[in-house]
Formats: sequence, structure tokens, C-alpha cells
Amino acid sequence: MTKLSDTQAIILSSAARREDRSALPLPESLRGGAAAKVVGAMLAKGFLQEADADMRKGEPVWRETGDGHGVTLVATDAGLAAIGIESEDANTAPAGATDVPSEQPAPNTPTEPKPAPKARTPREGTKQATLIAMLRAPDGATIEEIMAATGWQSHTVRGAMAGALKKKLGLEVTSEKVESRGRVYKLPAA
Repeated sequence: MTKLSDTQAIILSSAARREDRSALPLPESLRGGAAAKVVGAMLAKGFLQEADADMRKGEPVWRETGDGHGVTLVATDAGLAAIGIESEDANTAPAGATDVPSEQPAPNTPTEPKPAPKARTPREGTKQATLIAMLRAPDGATIEEIMAATGWQSHTVRGAMAGALKKKLGLEVTSEKVESRGRVYKLPAA
């Protein structure tokens, strides 16, 4: 998973909640040179992109181009993916987007199929294997039970389920609220 600063995560989370994915306005605490540095890094990583701002509609402006036009900031699919949100249509760029880093080939460019990712399997006797076994048990497991079995802290358990199990291994972790136990997490039986 991509390493984000707290500020970058806040900017992307706010943009994800907006229909137009606008990253503006930035958090109140982020101003001047600090704002330029954070936004510059996010533009370089492809998490944000610049788009023409419609100043007549009152869209927020990140910078002016000097010819009377403004530029706003929009979260990209890569930016949303960095915070764990998959876009509804990864092929659709927001209207007015410019200089968009994209994995899509240019029109009329032949494409080569990408090789399938290697299937990952957990090693036996590891904490990850313990986690998988606990989640595949008929009753599943709670965060607290997993913490006791692995010695991990709660954020590590959640991270392992979201990162290692869901993203890397492609396993579908489900959860449900059980009255006597609290939130119980499960994997389908192998």
C-alpha cells in the first residue's frame, strides 16, 4: 500500500467525498509553502492532477495561469486507490483534466496483454497463516482474538486483513456484528 502522510490522506479523503473529486479547498492548516510542497508531491506521484477551473461557476482555483484562466486540483484514480477507494470507472478522467498520467495507451496504439500476477500463498507457521486459519474457522475471529494469537496490535491486524489478505492474496474478508462477541471477521472456507 502506498505510504501517505496524514495531510495527503486528508486531502484525498475529502476529494473522494466530493462528486467532482475536487481536492480544493485544502485543509485550513495547510497554507503557503507547505501547501505547495504537499500538492507538488501529490502531483508528481499522480495522486492529483490539474484541471481547468470554471471561475464563472465559482470553482476553487489552485493557481492562475497568467492568461486569465485558473487551474484547480482533482484527485486521480491512483489517488483514490492510495486511500483504498476504487473508482467506479477507471477509464473516465474528470472533465477538463490536463497532463493526466495514465496507464491507458494513446488512441490507435497497439496494446500488449499484461502477464497475470503470480498467485501468492502464505508460508506455513507464520502469523499470517495463523490469521487466515482463524478467519476460516466456522465462527471467524474478532480483532481481540487475533491480537491475542499473533501478538499484533489492532491496527496491524486491520492492515494485514486489508493489505495482505484482500489486496495481495485476493481473499474476501467479511465481517458481521455478533451480539455476544462484537465484530467478527471471516474468510470463506478453503
